[in-house]
Amino acid sequence: MLRPFSLAMVLAIVLVLSIQGSVSAAEPAYTVNLPMQAMGGNPYLIADIAEDASPSIVFVEVQWPESNTNQPIDPFWDMFDPWFFSPMPRQRGPRTSAGTGFFIDKSGIILTNQHVVGNLGDGQTITVTVNSPELSGECEATLIGADVTLDLAVLQIEGEDVGPFPVIPLGDSDAARPGEWVIAIGNPYGRQFEQTVTVGVLSATGREIVVPTREGTTRIYQNLMQTDAAINQGNSGGPLLNLRGEVIGINTAVHARAQGIGFAIPINVAAEVLDELIATGRVAHQRPTHAWVGVWYLNITEDLADRLSLTDTKGVVIFDVIQESPAQKAGLRAMDVVRRVEDVDIHSTADFTKAIGASSPGDELLLSIIRHGEPMFITLTLDPTPAASD
Repeated sequence: MLRPFSLAMVLAIVLVLSIQGSVSAAEPAYTVNLPMQAMGGNPYLIADIAEDASPSIVFVEVQWPESNTNQPIDPFWDMFDPWFFSPMPRQRGPRTSAGTGFFIDKSGIILTNQHVVGNLGDGQTITVTVNSPELSGECEATLIGADVTLDLAVLQIEGEDVGPFPVIPLGDSDAARPGEWVIAIGNPYGRQFEQTVTVGVLSATGREIVVPTREGTTRIYQNLMQTDAAINQGNSGGPLLNLRGEVIGINTAVHARAQGIGFAIPINVAAEVLDELIATGRVAHQRPTHAWVGVWYLNITEDLADRLSLTDTKGVVIFDVIQESPAQKAGLRAMDVVRRVEDVDIHSTADFTKAIGASSPGDELLLSIIRHGEPMFITLTLDPTPAASD
């Protein structure tokens, strides 16, 4: 037999129903829909931007002579898993490299990466595939300027009575903000995936990376923009666009084993030197010398902390040391964990980069490290950053 409800039970049920009714009936204060907000309510904004930009973007293919000894290496290919790193043997004989570029002048001037097309006088043959209303198909291009340090190059379409070519407007990379939406367009892995469009956010600015080359040297990139828009080998030299359809970066490198970690050269860096690069074929560098350690390092994840028998994830772990670098001379080794630089606690790669960046060549720094579970101190004397090389 059912038990009669008591007054207390009835009041409790009424109270619960009242609360549920109030919650379900209440209107939310706001609705979060970042993609649609970012696109101004236009679900086809990204498609419109890609459609407008695509005719200005070209596929770049370079044929290298067999005798060439300075064939550039694409950092999209050379960024590596530090736990399984081994330098790749240099390919002998003729080789073809490929990448992306985009028109910056209606006369047929193309901006791309130096590591895609090499240097003046390397004997390379450059072919670009254009898909614009004015010209469609393959045509020859001449390298008219290149700079290794900035990883920038400009090409000129050959031939008379060609053009005008469609140009993508250049934006202001200094005004770009981490978290804003960006679009990458390029040719990952060549013709098979021409004009691939990917979308992500600008993850960070001011990044610095060191890329090893097959020759055992390094290419140092500074002040890069980081994005999680999907980019791969072959995107090198392609544009990174904002939602106004403006180029704010030039896609340059990506960590091959990472998820959503790609890098682009800020377009303002290129804009400052374009006239000089086009007029003289080179850039005369007069920049302050930065301090250099000579290590590759990573943040410490919980999994990595377990592998290194650490009690927390504080610090950065060194996974390789460059030969003849200040780090090697000081005695730093792969798998060392840096916890402090002078009196500054190091929690992440950003902390370590900032601590080194605040120093000057010739400064002597005391590093607190952990090696094989044992705390140690290392005295490190900084050198000037060496010139970038292929």
